Amino acid sequence: MESLLVGIGITAIAGSLAAVAGAAEDTESDIGSQGDPNSQVQLAPQMGYINRIYNKAISGEPPAYALWCAMGAGIAWALMAININAILAIVIGSALAVFVQGIYCTTAYLGRVSSLAKFEQPVYIDIIKSVTTVTMAHAFVAIFTCVAMCHLMIVALGHPFPLPLLGIVWGLALGAAGSATGNPYYGKERQYQKYKFGAGLPISASGDIVRYAEAGQRSSLDNGWFTSKLAGPASGICFGLIVFLELWRTVLFESIAGGWGAVIAGVVLILIFMVIDRYVESWARNTYGPYTSTEEASS
Repeated sequence: MESLLVGIGITAIAGSLAAVAGAAEDTESDIGSQGDPNSQVQLAPQMGYINRIYNKAISGEPPAYALWCAMGAGIAWALMAININAILAIVIGSALAVFVQGIYCTTAYLGRVSSLAKFEQPVYIDIIKSVTTVTMAHAFVAIFTCVAMCHLMIVALGHPFPLPLLGIVWGLALGAAGSATGNPYYGKERQYQKYKFGAGLPISASGDIVRYAEAGQRSSLDNGWFTSKLAGPASGICFGLIVFLELWRTVLFESIAGGWGAVIAGVVLILIFMVIDRYVESWARNTYGPYTSTEEASS
């Protein structure tokens, strides 16, 4: 009974760390314009819309965070192997991983924006200085909490995978959660907020992103203020629930039927969420009606 209570407590702590990681990951991605919405930022100058939005899509968020979390976890694992304190090792590993992330961000921004020079899109030095450091700060929080969560799984729950491998697996899941949950807020709610919600994106509006804020030109930091209110917490809840429910079913049901109990519990959870998702989708469509036409959205 005592081990069960400890397992549930560790599950709750790991879920909390995952929630923080998800919120930080999505905010970092939205400020840096990484992921699906980045294509519109890249397209904007080609359509005549010069902007001050950071443009750094290094890769999709899942492989990017798989790399950074695996790097942070690998360095921390090597430092702990020579008897360095675990917390200090995770901090150092995360810091070095963020340093690599900052290099990738800078080179990606300079390369992408320089390729748009013929469309008169300038490279803004102040954007590099201000936005890169902010994305690095959020990335550090995401990587640190993810690696700490992985270390907790090994130490407290006896997970058989080594820390670097867990970093790859959960880094991949972290990036996927932010990309699937948080990006729609940035791409649809923020970049195209002057178009009617639910109308879709007309071909003629491709690249016509919102470029001006309440005062002056909008920068990626303005996007961060917006998405940290909704997109970040939504991504945090998503990733936190993934981690919590994954560990919860393992802690409670792994001892049943030689481990098959946990598998069955996982299948049941997936079926339950499929029913809930279908209900929410149907409710939204019936409540808000069909999508409007392109002509109505453009007027």
